[in-house]
Amino acid sequence: MVTRQLISPRSIAVIGGSDDLHKPGGTTLNNLISTSFKGEIYVVNPKSDNVQNLKTFKSVEELPDVDLAILAIPAKLCPHATKVLCKEKGCKALIILSAGFSEDSKIGAEYEREIVEIANECGCSIIGPNCIGVITPDYTGVFTKPIPHLSSDGIDFISGSGATIVFILEEAMQHGLRFSSIFSVGNSAQNGVEELLEYLDENYIHGKSAPIKMLYIESVSNPEKLYKHASSLIKKGAKICAIKSGYSQAGSRAASSHTGAMSSPDKAVDALMKKAGIIRCYSRLELVSVAAILSHAISKGNKMAIITHAGGPSVMLTDVLTTNGIDVPHISGERADELLTKLYPGSSVGNPIDFLSTGTATQLKDIIDYCENYFDVDSMCVIFGKPGLGDIYEVMDTILEAQKGCKKPLFALLTSIVNSKDEIEYFHNKGGISFPEEVDFGSAYAKVFNTKFHTPENESISVNHKAIREIIDSSSNGYLSPEKIQALLDAVSIPRAKEVIVSKEEDLQDAAISVGFPLVMKVIGPVHKSDVGGVVLNVTNIELLTNEFRRMMQIKDTTSILLQPMLSGQEIFVGAKREDKFGHLIMAGLGGIFIEVLKDINYALSPVSKSEAEEMIRTLKSYKLIQGVRGKEGVNEESYIDVIRRVSALCEAAPEIYEMDINPLLGNSKVVIAVDARIRIEKD
Repeated sequence: MVTRQLISPRSIAVIGGSDDLHKPGGTTLNNLISTSFKGEIYVVNPKSDNVQNLKTFKSVEELPDVDLAILAIPAKLCPHATKVLCKEKGCKALIILSAGFSEDSKIGAEYEREIVEIANECGCSIIGPNCIGVITPDYTGVFTKPIPHLSSDGIDFISGSGATIVFILEEAMQHGLRFSSIFSVGNSAQNGVEELLEYLDENYIHGKSAPIKMLYIESVSNPEKLYKHASSLIKKGAKICAIKSGYSQAGSRAASSHTGAMSSPDKAVDALMKKAGIIRCYSRLELVSVAAILSHAISKGNKMAIITHAGGPSVMLTDVLTTNGIDVPHISGERADELLTKLYPGSSVGNPIDFLSTGTATQLKDIIDYCENYFDVDSMCVIFGKPGLGDIYEVMDTILEAQKGCKKPLFALLTSIVNSKDEIEYFHNKGGISFPEEVDFGSAYAKVFNTKFHTPENESISVNHKAIREIIDSSSNGYLSPEKIQALLDAVSIPRAKEVIVSKEEDLQDAAISVGFPLVMKVIGPVHKSDVGGVVLNVTNIELLTNEFRRMMQIKDTTSILLQPMLSGQEIFVGAKREDKFGHLIMAGLGGIFIEVLKDINYALSPVSKSEAEEMIRTLKSYKLIQGVRGKEGVNEESYIDVIRRVSALCEAAPEIYEMDINPLLGNSKVVIAVDARIRIEKD
């Protein structure tokens, strides 16, 4: 719930405001005053009559009606203050800076519950507790510094960590980024990242609202809401980048299948962000660099011109760009020769375009003009420092003017953060955005350029819902029998190898004849068949069949033997794992033993579209094997895509599926066939 009073209050009361600027109440009040909040500011402090030259009230009971209250008082006092503010003073928004709530103790959690109950009853928004506050275009309600440049077309920033906001803002301000609003959600007692993203989505007007959303997420409490509003914002024209911290601790639980071992909550987070179109980052610098790149127009193609007066940085930038699929094309020809005559002797225009440490602003302008109008490039990057030969204000103006006039995106790498500190500040004050380091810029640029956004597709997969539900509803928790697995695969039309199950030796010969030699034998019972000697390939005669049957039936936990025809093809894999709150994580990659050795797996959240399935296959490191290499037959990609989507459709029809492996699938140029499968269900 986000009220108008939280975003644009007419009056603000600081409960616990003080003259001490080392206390949250004092600094928050000072920030409100120094940033010229246009409404009324009230202060509550029982020990003072005047705080920071403002009339001060002894208690919340003495306050007039107020839109927004910022609480900087002990946690135990907050429930009473909330009750008076919401029920007697018409307060519709609370920012609770105080700590000591659910993050601290059971009694703190009870205070928090009581506050939320009162606020919900009165239609009041809560931010926090245990947060640094809120900044909107109308007020600066935080107790921290620095205060960034604010602009209606800046960045909306939502963070689950207060201190991290400060560190990210410091980094962002060094790039010249501006912000529209900042929300520190703290404990997210009522409003978390998802709720504030919902507010930004519902109020987004492209061309008027802040176009970039930056997120720092510590936990995803509502994946469905995060996906819904992130994808909605991106469809409207916004761009979103985010850090989700804590990924290294994911997947620590034991798992009984390949799918369970390969999946994790963080893989689900990653898949959700990819599906929504969020660019995921892993450091503060990367987050800020990506946001800075998103602040420019997106390049239409992958060809970049590097303009520099320093060779080393341009070489390092070329390395990282070309390694990540960005082309730095060689420039030559009549126009290149013409440009060279305008530069000092020793310059080069081959790309990188090096106009030496003595290069002038006029020469830079000429280079940009040629890149914009004559050279086959899609974007430009200017690397410029201060070699100690005078100030570079004219260069700053040249870049700023070119950024406004050029149709091709132009990025400024201003690398002399000490020598040209004043010029960079001048550049930022005029609205410029810069990058201090070439490799970080190159990596972030490649990440943005290579991010693919999938539009929803209308085509659906036809499955036999009635048959699926009959099988699932009649089954108990745990692994399904081979017969039921075969029936489920048939219900979603996944091609499978013919199978016959034999538990008695006297039935063995007839079963083998019906399958046909050569055939494969597999134990039923043990989970990891290969590990216990429970798989025999290329059985060609009755004698070998009988001997292996007797041996395999002695393997621990074996109940029967599965016979299948001996098929040929590339071993591939499709699996699914239900992740709490996220739904099903669908996986694909090389199968057989390769799944454990190479761990080359791609992930997508169900339901999986055709374009998502294509990307899952084509971005595998082992994709060349699927295409076919050195005369070896490849895999029919359309059939592989179809199986991925049919596994996804099965999970949609049967959410009780907890883990599912089809490993291996055998794929050749004509068909993809399921050879072995396991399905485990867990009903709520």
